[in-house]
Parts: sequence; C-alpha cells; structure tokens
Amino acid sequence: MDVMNTDTVGGRLHISVEVLAKIAKQAALEVDGVQEVSAANTGVKGLLGKVNPQKPVTVELSDDVAEITVCLIVRYGCKIPSLCEKVQKNVKGSIQNMTNITVAHVNVTVCGVQMPNPEVN
Repeated sequence: MDVMNTDTVGGRLHISVEVLAKIAKQAALEVDGVQEVSAANTGVKGLLGKVNPQKPVTVELSDDVAEITVCLIVRYGCKIPSLCEKVQKNVKGSIQNMTNITVAHVNVTVCGVQMPNPEVN
C-alpha cells in the first residue's frame, strides 16, 4: 500500500510503506542504546522454515495515518523504558517531518539484549 498525495504541483506523489519502514529503522538506530533493528527470534521452527519470518519494521496504513512497529535489540545496561520512549519520539518525528504522514502509534518490541563482549587478555 502506498500513500498518495494529490496536493503536489503538476503531478502526484507516492510514498511506499517500504520507504516509511526505512525511515523508521534509521530513526530507531539514531537513539543511543539501540544496538540493532532486528526481527524477533523465531526459534527452531523459524530455522526450519515453518514460520513466516517477521519483519524488523512493519507499517500499517489506514486513511493516510500510519502505525509503526519496530523490533529492537538493545545494549546491555541501558534503561529500556526510557530508551523505548526516545525511539517512539524519534521515529514519529522523523516520519512526520519527512513525509507529512500522520503517525498515530509507534509500537516498540524489545526482542533481545546485546551482551557486552568479555575482554580477552
């Protein structure tokens, strides 16, 4: 599904949901403490191909209003609630500023924690 803007001068503007997902991914990665934007681990069933793989960022559009879901891997030691709030604000602000599309919700799923690498001496 694409968002179409007919208010442009001399033509039309289409913004695909893939573009919105890329903007959301980059905005999430800009927040300190986000290690990676990655889909949740599907376990053994996912490795065997029995489960449809989940996308790391999903975009649902309804009446030119977007709902974004972002799956994150966070760095060990960060405060997850405040980090997720920053991700929500950054994703919403980035999409609205770059596309003029209203973002109703940004859902954040923390699907992993990146553990620190032990230093080898």
